[in-house]
Amino acid sequence: MVIDITFLKRIAEVAAEQTLPRFRTGSLVDNKYQTGFDPVTEADREAERAIRALINATFPEHGILGEEFGGENLDQPNIWVIDPIDGTRAFISGLPVWGTLAGLTVDGDAVAGLMSQPFTQELFMCDGDASWYEGPEGTRRLQTRKTSELADATLFTTTPALFKGTQREAYDRVESTVRLARYGTDCYAYAMLASGFVDLVIETGLHPYDIVALVPIIEKAGGVITTWDGGPAEKAGDIVAAATPDLHAKALAMLNR
Repeated sequence: MVIDITFLKRIAEVAAEQTLPRFRTGSLVDNKYQTGFDPVTEADREAERAIRALINATFPEHGILGEEFGGENLDQPNIWVIDPIDGTRAFISGLPVWGTLAGLTVDGDAVAGLMSQPFTQELFMCDGDASWYEGPEGTRRLQTRKTSELADATLFTTTPALFKGTQREAYDRVESTVRLARYGTDCYAYAMLASGFVDLVIETGLHPYDIVALVPIIEKAGGVITTWDGGPAEKAGDIVAAATPDLHAKALAMLNR
């Protein structure tokens, strides 16, 4: 299934109308948790409302699953999975590595997706046929790097602190092998993988709205993305994204050793 890329751009536009005016303004931050900290802002909520309104007006027969307002029409074959601000912690800290995510699944398979970073004016998109970049550097088709060895790889994760027990041991095995490890950047790390600047992203505890939009962008750029057990990334949870099949296989083997 191919989605008109202009519709993905329209999603980015209506979301940016809500997020950009509230970025770096010190706007009110709420906490979803009674214990711990999971921030949500007015920008999160208003951007999701805008995206939902656009999808409902354009594809009224499609379902929607969003981070802030849950699901509607989830019995439909075509479901949009959206995260209005992936990286709210970065957003409230003034760091432009957050993004708006919107992905389309058909019978559970992610087929099209968008990652929009409006402050840097960058779009990373998959229309179902190919993955594309549009931004200050112009327009180009996305292509992952050809890295096949862990020793040559650049690895990103949100923070190793998220891995617990044997998971932390598994992650540390991979990190100790790669050329360079960096932390943070949320969805931007996956965009850089699809763009050919990062080779591995390893994460844990993700929800579908954190990853579905990124799956087709990476796959159509030549990468591989699955759960740690090799299952479909659409199921979320523990995720491994790699620039090449060889690198992905070696990372999985080391994680599951």
